[in-house]
Parts: sequence; C-alpha cells; structure tokens
Amino acid sequence: MNTSLSWIKAYVPDLDVTAQEYTDAMTLSGTKVEGFEETDADLEKIVIGQIEKIEKHPDADKLVICQVNVGNEKIQIVTGAPNVYEGAKVPVVLDGGRVAGGHEPGQRVEGGIKIKKGKLRGIESDGMMCSIEELGSNRDMYPEAPEHGIYIFPEDAEVGADAVEALGLHDAVFEYEVTSNRVDCYSVIGIAREAAATFGKKFVPPVVTETGNAEDAADYIQVSVENKKLCPRYCARVVKNIKIAPSPKWMQRRLASVGIRPINNLVDITNYVMEEYGQPMHAYDLDTIAGRQIIVKTAADGDVFTTLDGQERKLDKDVLMICDGEKEVGIAGIMGGENSMITDDVKTVLFEAACFDGVNIRKSAKRVGLRTDASGKFEKGLDPNNTKAAIDRACQLVEEMGAGEVVGGMVDVYDEVREPARVAFDEKKINRMLGTDISKEQMIAYFEKLDLTYDEATNEVIAPTFRQDLHCLADLAEEVARFYGYDNIPTTLPDGEATTGKMTFKLRIEQVARDIAEFCGFSQGMSYSFESPKVFDKLLLPKDSPLRDAIEIMNPLGEDYSVMRTISLNGMLSSLATNFNRRNKNVRLYELGNVYLPKSLPLAELPDERMQFTLGMYGDGDFFSMKGVVEEFFEKIGMKGRRIYEPKADRPYLHPGRQADIVYDGKLLGYLGEVHPQVADNYGIGTRAYVAVLDMPMILGYATFDRKYCGIAKYPAVSRDISMVVPKGVLVGQIESMLLQRGGKYLESFELFDLYEGAQIQEGFKSVAYSVVFRAPDKTLEEADVTAVMKKILNGLESLGIKLRE
Repeated sequence: MNTSLSWIKAYVPDLDVTAQEYTDAMTLSGTKVEGFEETDADLEKIVIGQIEKIEKHPDADKLVICQVNVGNEKIQIVTGAPNVYEGAKVPVVLDGGRVAGGHEPGQRVEGGIKIKKGKLRGIESDGMMCSIEELGSNRDMYPEAPEHGIYIFPEDAEVGADAVEALGLHDAVFEYEVTSNRVDCYSVIGIAREAAATFGKKFVPPVVTETGNAEDAADYIQVSVENKKLCPRYCARVVKNIKIAPSPKWMQRRLASVGIRPINNLVDITNYVMEEYGQPMHAYDLDTIAGRQIIVKTAADGDVFTTLDGQERKLDKDVLMICDGEKEVGIAGIMGGENSMITDDVKTVLFEAACFDGVNIRKSAKRVGLRTDASGKFEKGLDPNNTKAAIDRACQLVEEMGAGEVVGGMVDVYDEVREPARVAFDEKKINRMLGTDISKEQMIAYFEKLDLTYDEATNEVIAPTFRQDLHCLADLAEEVARFYGYDNIPTTLPDGEATTGKMTFKLRIEQVARDIAEFCGFSQGMSYSFESPKVFDKLLLPKDSPLRDAIEIMNPLGEDYSVMRTISLNGMLSSLATNFNRRNKNVRLYELGNVYLPKSLPLAELPDERMQFTLGMYGDGDFFSMKGVVEEFFEKIGMKGRRIYEPKADRPYLHPGRQADIVYDGKLLGYLGEVHPQVADNYGIGTRAYVAVLDMPMILGYATFDRKYCGIAKYPAVSRDISMVVPKGVLVGQIESMLLQRGGKYLESFELFDLYEGAQIQEGFKSVAYSVVFRAPDKTLEEADVTAVMKKILNGLESLGIKLRE
C-alpha cells in the first residue's frame, strides 16, 4: 500500500510534519512505514522562467540561445530542446541549483546534479531549462509533458515562482506494510484516519453528496445474486451521456503517485475510488449488457472466458462470475471481460461496487492465473457497508468532472446486513494486561479518534464494520497501547502464580545429544526437509528400497525440493562435501532433524515424523572415533550395557566392511560406519567420511535420567579373569550382555583386556579375556558366592558356543 503525503493532508488538513517524522510516528502507532521517497529530493533553486527571445547559436545548428525572464532578472540559457518558443514558461535551474537526474525516466542521480554557469560552444549559459525527467518525475505523472523536450507550464503560471511547488513535487510517497487484519488501511482514507489519530489532528473525510437525476437506476438494470455466500452485497448505479476526456491534473497526480497510470476520466475515477476507499469498482458498457440484467453466479467446469487483457482464462465451478442475460461479462473481483469493455464510443455506463468472499477470490485468482490490484484487496475480506459509500463517491466525481449524467437511485442486493461489533470494555483488565495506569476517560478518547464509540449503558465499545480486527478485550488493549505509546509503557514483571518450568523429557534427551556432540567437537548443522528424488540414486539405494517411497510435494519450488526426505544422510553428506571442497581439513557436523515416512501412498493419514540424530565427519578420526561419540551419548542418557554393534548391516550407502547396526535389547536404534567410496565420490568428498544415525523415538523408550547413589564400598572386591575361545561370529557386545544378564547383584564391573587371533587359536575362533569384579554391599564375599555366579556366567557363555581357554 502506497500513499503520498499530499493526499493524506487532503483529509488531515492540519498535518504539518516532515516525511521522517511521519514515518517514525506512524510506525510507532502500528501503521508500519517501510520507507518513503521524497519527490523533491535534490531539487534546488528551480523557478518558473519565461523565454522572451530566441536566437540561433552561431556555431551549432542544433543549439539556440534563449533570453529568459526568471522574475528578478533576465538570464541567458543555451539549449538544444526542440520544443522551446518565445513566450513559453519553463522550469529553470539557476546557477548553483540541482536537478534530480538524467533525460530518461528513473535516472535519479544520488545527490542530484549541480548546475553551474558555463559556456556551450563558446556562448555563456547561466542555467538550464528542465524536462520533467530531469526533475525526477515522468510522463505517467505528467502526461502533458512532451516525450522529448522541456516541460512547458500553462500560460497562467507565475514567472519567478517556485517551479517545484507549481508542479506539486514538494511531496513524499510512503510505502506501508499493512497486515491482513487491517483491511481498512488498504485505503487512503484508512491511512489518513490513522494519521489523524497518531498526530492528534482532525480527520476530515470527503463529503459525499446525493447525486442523480429524477430517473431510477432500477429501470436501466436488474441485478440478481444466485450465490449470496460468495457475494454478500452488490451495488449498481448508472451514468448516461458519457463524455470521455482526460481526468483533472490533481487526480492524475494522485494516481501516478501511487503507481497507477492515468488513462481517462472514467477509468481514473474507478481507480481513484479504489485507492481512496479501498473498494474496487468496475465499469461496464451498459449497451453490451444483454437483457439489461446482471446475474452473479459461479461458472461451469471447462468454461473459457476472455478478460480485458485479451487472454483466455479457463474456469471451473468455484469461480464466481458476473453475467448478463446471455453471457459472462467479468470474473468477480478480478477482471472484467473483453466483451463489455469501455471504449471511446460508450454512451451509458454501469458502475459496479460489490463485496465478494475473500477466500474464494484468492483461490480463483490463483486458478485462473490472474492477480490484479482489485483481487489483492478483495482477498483480504472487505466491508460490505463500504460499497455504497464508494459507488456514491464515484458518481459524485462523475458529476464534478462533467463526465456524464448520473441516473438517480441505486440497485442494492444486500440481504444480511453486517452490524457493528460490540466488545465488552474493562479498563482495569486492560491496565493489567499492559502494566499501565491509564484512566478510563483517556482510553475512550483514544477510541473516539478511531471512530470507535462507547456505549455507557452497556459498558461496551462499538467497532464500526470497517474495523474487522476488533473482537475481544485484548484487541481494545492493543488500540490503547499503540496510541498511548509502546515506548511509554513501563517495564514490569509478569503477574501471576509461579510455576516450575522445565523441558520435556524428549527435549532433554535432544539437549544431551547436542551437548555430547559439541563436547566431542561437532558443530550443529541444519538441512532442508525437501529433497530431490535423485538423492536415492546418489545413495545407491536399490530400486525396491522402501526409502524411495517418499511423499511428493504438491507445489514444490523445483525438482530439487520436490519430495520429503526419508533418510537424513543427504543433507549431512552435502554439508561435508561443501566443507571438503572449500578445503576445510577436519570437519565434524551433527544435525537433529526429522525424516518423513509415509504409512501408505497416496497419503491417507499424516506420515511418521521421526527425529534423527545424525553425525558426520572426515579428517582426524575413524570408525571407532564415531563409535566412541555414540557410546558417550548412550552412557549419558542411562543406556548402559546390552548394546550390540551388528556388522551385518548391509546398508548400500556404507562401506561393506566398515559398518554396523546399533542394536539395544534386541531393538534397532540406528547405524554407523564409513561412507561407501562410490557414495563419497557421488557427493564430491575426496576422503574417508564417517556417519552415524540414531533414531530418537526408539531411544526415548530406553533412556532414563534416574540415578541411584551408591556409597563408597565397605567390603573387599573379588576379581576373576576369564580367558575364552570365542567363535569369530560372536560379538563382544553379546559377551558383555551375557555378563550383565548372568552376573546378578554381585557383579560390579568387567573389562576386556585381551583379544588375540593367531596360530595358537584354531581357525574361525579368537581368544578373548575379561577381568570380572564382584562385590557385595553388605558382606565380604565367600568363595562359594563367587563360584556360583561364575558358573551361571560360564553356562551362559557356553550357550553362545564359547569355551574356556585351556
């Protein structure tokens, strides 16, 4: 949303602020100004001069010498402009003045261009005459300006007067960031109302007078609305004896200042009212409306309609259309049809001002592939009570500009009238919310500035229908806060009962994962949940892998972000590759992010979102370094023992001889290993890389922060060494799990101290030796106690095919 300061001042006459003061105050009061542009920036010492005499330049065919009266003196200016003539009144930059830019539109130069006296082909020139482009503007804003040449003022222009003021360039254009709930601020009147409240000035909206002759518009047009849910109100008025002409300069200037190119009086009026009231309008040639009737209804699937821009639009049953007795003449709230467009031969015009369902307009604009200024306003959800004021304003402008004869009366289809909202008022609660001590009278004064009224009998604030954002006491508190001044609200402590806050168990586990990773030298990374299907080939996943069953995104940014990831390795390997290619020698990264596993395709229910703790590294470290980080994490979250690293993982993206599944209590928790050389090559990683992936939802079922304190042992320990001949297929994790399972309450600790394979051990076996420590908390262990436990342990080990070494 853009407005010019001069347009705002038309409704707030006493407003006297600079552009920066306006920006700061409006932003603080809740109408955020993104930025502004001063149209008179870098324009200095420019006056209106009159050319009294023109002579040819003696040494240049395309230059002339002009004697120019600038009010208090006459100066000589040499120019090559083709359109100068004796008596012409032109903008003149005096010696030492500045202009904004070059000869082309938009060619503003930072700081402007300083003009000095000089010589052109040997002839003195004391200043410069300007084109409209050199004054920082363009022909859209000043259509009377010549395409090439100096700007010529009207004959009644005062010689010696400020040319910038005469052109209306002492102005500023503001760009606002308006939130969707403040529909009223998508209009100049809405912004002006906010400005008046912000600066404490009187708001003077345009006075709309009754217009129209003694006839009745209902005799010219009939309106029926078939879908009143999508069109709660439709207003129509008629103007006959149309006279197409340029609109007045003040209207052209205001439209151009907000980026709308003036066309003619009729089109400019509809655009002007749209900006002024925030209510889009449309004009139809009544002679093209078959049967002199308007029918508002939805289209049929497969319909094709040609809009004003000459493009064919495919329609469906959800697109609301404006139709006459035979055909469709416009897409409601978006654009009219080519078959009812206004031409220079128009005699009678039908003005339309309606209110359409915002959600339907937004979806329809997307489906037909056409978004306009009108649809941008309609999709916010307009106030149906604003339509009559807007169409009456348009008819008033028609009469004031002599653009036609307004027919009396109006056709108005409005069944369910929207009433103002009533919000219970409680100044004490508002003060508690804000931490302020503002009187009730002061709050009511703020409301009155915004056209909110107070009903003392019911203690309610009545919000007009254009304030669709006011529903509850908190909304009223916001109005009080922004006009009291957010910067004036004192800092206070929260008021309420104290509660103990802590992270959930899930978040605590994730925090431990971060702490362990960072303690071990890993830096946190983050990658997209959207990936390309090509990732599966890069990871060497077989064609029948369930990981290829990814959820496709309906409206992706592109093929590279078209599916939801089912495996977390792509992001990690891409990050490692980026670091490797930037010659970072030792890199360790981790990520906590979800994968998305569909329960069925196409989706019938939400997918299984599983948090994955992914670690990746290259450089210093190997498989066992990565395994140590995983072990550290398990120890920290209370998952001691019962862990097995199963080497027969058979994951295609990992090195076949350097990978393992992580199994805990018989459940798969994740995997780790060296990245397959071909996969590393696919990602451009030119060294060995290692990864580990842990499935956090599975880990949560086993993790615990329960810890039991044990005092210093009072009784001596008994140790036994076990030297075993173990089949190569038996893992150390299986042995340790058996020790824990069979060791009972006396088992205190165990430690692997020897591992041997060689000539003295038969083929297919290995020698493994453990030191096992027993201790009782309440007595000194006897030989019989230890022997009984050892027997259980040895029996368990024998079940794994293990024998004592002789």
